[in-house]
Amino acid sequence: MSEADPKIAHDVAGNRLTLLPDGPERLDALIGLIEGAKDSLRILYYIWCEDESGTRVRDALLEAARRGVDVALLVDGFGASEAGEPFFRPLAEAGARFCRFVPRYGRRYLLRNHQKLALADGRRVIIGGFNISDDYFGTIEEGAWRDIGLLVEGDSVDCLVGYFESLFAWALKPEARIRDLRRLLNQKSVTEGKLHWLFGGPTRRLSPWARAVRRDMKRARRLDIIAAYFAPGPLLLRRTGNVARRRRGGLVRVITPARTDHQSTVGAARHTYWVLLKRGARIFEYVATKLHSKLFVLDDVAYVGSANFDMRSLFLNLELMLRVDDKAFADAMRLYVDGEVANSVEITLEEHRKQRTLLNRIKWGIAYFLVAIADYRIAHRLNFAGEKLLD
Repeated sequence: MSEADPKIAHDVAGNRLTLLPDGPERLDALIGLIEGAKDSLRILYYIWCEDESGTRVRDALLEAARRGVDVALLVDGFGASEAGEPFFRPLAEAGARFCRFVPRYGRRYLLRNHQKLALADGRRVIIGGFNISDDYFGTIEEGAWRDIGLLVEGDSVDCLVGYFESLFAWALKPEARIRDLRRLLNQKSVTEGKLHWLFGGPTRRLSPWARAVRRDMKRARRLDIIAAYFAPGPLLLRRTGNVARRRRGGLVRVITPARTDHQSTVGAARHTYWVLLKRGARIFEYVATKLHSKLFVLDDVAYVGSANFDMRSLFLNLELMLRVDDKAFADAMRLYVDGEVANSVEITLEEHRKQRTLLNRIKWGIAYFLVAIADYRIAHRLNFAGEKLLD
């Protein structure tokens, strides 16, 4: 862990929450979780690469299966396409269950399983935004992705067992219906207590996690967002600005990447700055390395998980977010945001006015249209058109 990252570990309602902000630390924690499993391992990731880290994690799962642990692995067919069948075959040969979440035209076309979850014995889980690849387990100095993981240990984790098994079974069905997936996401979401386990997916309206964020935003007087992809629709963008309007003075902070893997998403985010800055929000672009974190802190509530603040994460992709209602944890996460601000460049209203040339406004507007409108509408129509055909 770098000096800039204070150790964050808190007990909330009998559960231990430990932040994993650095790449090498996350990999060690993941391997430790796998090696310490006694009965079961349920693993779910969007991207899995056939590189040193990917091989190391696969081999740890292989050893677990060989010592009698029930191992189940679900990866996204698109995100994990670089890791071919021969790479995962040893797991199946050792008795592990393996499934690819494969998009199909008319049912799952453009639908992504964007969740990240490593669950051991129904008692310990690591969630967050990182994937299984060398680029997510390196350091800032190496130019790796900046991301966070969260280790949760305690009774609340048990609810993820049923969720994973139901999702795994759904993914195996060749004619599974979108409406069944929607029902699963709603039924398995936990919305009581201090820890809410919230899921997202292809919905006609806001998903369970997005509904929770919207509800918290209605009354929030302080908001911090770190989002690798920031392109909310007009309504949620306006709600974000309304938090700043309630009390001006920098109580809304939004951190987005200065550079990322899809440069159009940077332009889409910049398209939103004008609205937010005029309402008193503070905008920062992270410059230390590529930013992939997903974190939302609203008053005394924090959200950590796989979801960005864009239309895909709000309406389409399968997402997993943990809502933590605890002031001490929220305060600690806000200190983490302070550290990320220190590695960012502030975009003031005056600076943005200079950057907001006619050409840039056109470029940003096109990027926002592609990211927040066109991509969402096409995927939404294909998925729900396919649902009608199957039903």
